[in-house]
Amino acid sequence: MHNPAQKFGQVWWTLLAAPILFLLAILIVSVYFGFISQGQNVEAIPEMVTSTIPWQLVVVQIFLLLILMKSMKRDGLTWKNIGWRTAEGQKTSYEVLMGGGSGIALGLLYIFILSPMLTNLQRIWDYVPAGELFTTLGASIIPFVIADVLLAPFVEESIYRGYGLTRLLGRFSKHAAILLSCFFFGILHWTGGFWYILLTGIVAGGLFLWLRLSRNNIIAPFAAHLALNIVETIFIIITIS
Repeated sequence: MHNPAQKFGQVWWTLLAAPILFLLAILIVSVYFGFISQGQNVEAIPEMVTSTIPWQLVVVQIFLLLILMKSMKRDGLTWKNIGWRTAEGQKTSYEVLMGGGSGIALGLLYIFILSPMLTNLQRIWDYVPAGELFTTLGASIIPFVIADVLLAPFVEESIYRGYGLTRLLGRFSKHAAILLSCFFFGILHWTGGFWYILLTGIVAGGLFLWLRLSRNNIIAPFAAHLALNIVETIFIIITIS
């Protein structure tokens, strides 16, 4: 039998898997380009690595889904257990509309207020140059759409507002579980910079958590996440074109 503390320790690894996997992906790709360049044109390696970021996102999301499924099986959880169902009296169509409307509203807020604020804060200080995030994400549109629209909303909601939140609420108080969920969701986006971590962890993560807890399902936050990412993707395509 598993030791309870050790078993919950595996939950931490599941929540930390995304930033760790993405760091490993960047390191592997960097070593690969360094190897094939054979010491020549070394200054071009960072740009070459950046151009593969969207594909790295796809690979990481797939691995996260596999890790999630393994964690759920280990803990005896089903998709319904982590929130992929509506409560009695709830209509799926209403949850989708409510979540989608919230996501679109946040997306518009992001475009007109949060994104300019993010750029200004990055100009003051950040480990990611101002404006570089959009260029990086838009380096290859097709894989970015696959990662950001087709995979991320389902995988990330299932991990952070589903499996992760379910396990955290079973171990900590509600307020502690909320803070931890926002923290882990924020550091998932560490490649976007310090301010982007706060933006995604507190603003986006806060909205998704509110929907998850108030609606008692993942369908509403999933719809919000999907709508937000669609708006974000359109904005990035327009920005870099």
